[in-house]
Amino acid sequence: QVQLVESGGGLVQAGGSLRLSCAASGGTFSTYAMGWFRQAPGKEREFVAGIGWSGGTVYYTDSVKGRFSVSRNNAKNTVYLQMNSLKPEDTAVYYCVADAHGVGGARIRNYDYWGQGTQVTVSS
Repeated sequence: QVQLVESGGGLVQAGGSLRLSCAASGGTFSTYAMGWFRQAPGKEREFVAGIGWSGGTVYYTDSVKGRFSVSRNNAKNTVYLQMNSLKPEDTAVYYCVADAHGVGGARIRNYDYWGQGTQVTVSS
């Protein structure tokens, strides 16, 4: 059973930065496509960023392009989300996700495993 544990969330002022980490265990991390989703209060869960198994392919939702960066360290079974120039509208619970089939993408149904989420709050 794959387990994903996020960390690094918190409260930050607008314009600030946070780095989220997601540690994976129980599976073959280096073969998984990984991603990040988020859910703001009263809104549906939405795709934020994704990364292929080797780290060579990355993709983002338009609202975070140029501000967020996703990366991974397969030796440490960890995926990261560096978030810069944060805005109040980035406030949400952020979830780490894994696709054991290695496909990834922006669709929720592609992902087999989810972390418990970490809260990110950006104050204005």
